[in-house]
Amino acid sequence: MLTAEEVKELLLDLENERVERTISTDNTEKFSQAICAFANDVCSTGLPGYLFIGAYDNGTLSRLKATDRLLKNLSSLRSEGNILPAPSMSVYTVSFPEGDVAVIEVQPSKLTPVRYKGRIWIRVGPRKAIANEDDERILMEKRVANFLPFETQPCYGSTIDDLDLDAFKIKYLPKAIDPELLKNDNRDVKSQLASLRLYDKSEDCPTNFGMLLLGKAPTLFIGGAYVQYVKFEGTHRATKVLKEVAFKGNLLKTLEDIDVFVHYTIENQRPVYVTMMREDMKINYPYRAMREIVMNSIMHRSFEGTNSPIRFYEYSDRIEIDNPGNLYGRVNIENFPNETDYRNPLIASAMKILGYVNQFGMGLKTARETLAHYDCKQAEYILDDYTTFKVVVYSSDYDSKDADVTGDVIDNVIGNVIGGVTGKKLKVNERRHAILQYMFDNKYVSASQLAEALGVTPRTIFRDIDALRKDHKLDREGDENTGYWVVLQR
Repeated sequence: MLTAEEVKELLLDLENERVERTISTDNTEKFSQAICAFANDVCSTGLPGYLFIGAYDNGTLSRLKATDRLLKNLSSLRSEGNILPAPSMSVYTVSFPEGDVAVIEVQPSKLTPVRYKGRIWIRVGPRKAIANEDDERILMEKRVANFLPFETQPCYGSTIDDLDLDAFKIKYLPKAIDPELLKNDNRDVKSQLASLRLYDKSEDCPTNFGMLLLGKAPTLFIGGAYVQYVKFEGTHRATKVLKEVAFKGNLLKTLEDIDVFVHYTIENQRPVYVTMMREDMKINYPYRAMREIVMNSIMHRSFEGTNSPIRFYEYSDRIEIDNPGNLYGRVNIENFPNETDYRNPLIASAMKILGYVNQFGMGLKTARETLAHYDCKQAEYILDDYTTFKVVVYSSDYDSKDADVTGDVIDNVIGNVIGGVTGKKLKVNERRHAILQYMFDNKYVSASQLAEALGVTPRTIFRDIDALRKDHKLDREGDENTGYWVVLQR
């Protein structure tokens, strides 16, 4: 809002791309064209434009007496629907001894081109004009430039002190910049950050990308910037929570923590019977597949319009990974997952620099190949909700016929069968009966687990299994790697 001195100074100056004067109080056509032209700001001044009502072209006042009705009529120009998109403007009165001046102050629009009754008006020096094709192209380019991706927008309210600069210099900068170039880089740290799109020097604050990658506490500024892991006892959220972890650090820390977590907490191996003298390891959730799926969710999630984290939920039979934001850009239901596009290209680039992504567009393909290699059911992608992207990966131990909503199907193998047999020295017939009971209770039990439970060697268990199969009391369904035991007689 201008002061009286500022209004007087502009009135005495020549009309230009930011100032227009008129003595008319009812020429709404002229007023609307002026508002439209100021909003377009084709000269990219970045400054508001002013329409002074009650002043002659030479700057002298017309002794206008501004009324409430006049101000209301001027204010209504914004909302009557003829100027689209509606610009940001304010209407107020500045009084002088020679009369009042009604001021319409119009801010440059980011949604250019602005049209009045379908026409694009601009300022060409001191006059208005209808935009030509080149003017319209400039205004369209301005609109694109004004709407930067979320990553490159300034993280308002933050300062350079909110970034972990040590991690930047030690962990990221040497990988992002060629070592030879880095030796001769004598710029200050803000310039180094800005060159990698981590800092906005014009706003003197980190970008959202900088906060996500290097922030000491990113969630203070970007509420949903974390991964929430929850492990449930059963197959739905109403069951008991067994474990909960929130990965709330910056990406440098979170990516490392998630990688280790998937490898040593999510992936579990157990031996399965192959032949009398050999066992293979069965994996519930192959590390490489789960790693690719989780990293994909971090890379492609949406941060705008939501404070929801990435949900990483483990149930007794499956893992669900649910991240905000569905398919993006060129990717749609018809061409997924063969087409690739990036909602967050800077995050994708950083993950490649840090080694968490080996080749763009290959993550889900790698996950699919890994699951197939371990004879696991392929991941399911749920794309019917436009607000989220959900992936479901079933445990290789899961069998829909025997699913137990209160816990994992193999959780109670050891020490929970045949009361009192564990730790006893059993006769051969008693031991083989116990083996059948174990296998009846859990058809995926391994020879190693049986040996531990019954206090004998795996070799003894293999002998007993062969004998039981010869007696037609036991059989194996499916192949040796992914099959299960079938108890024929107890």
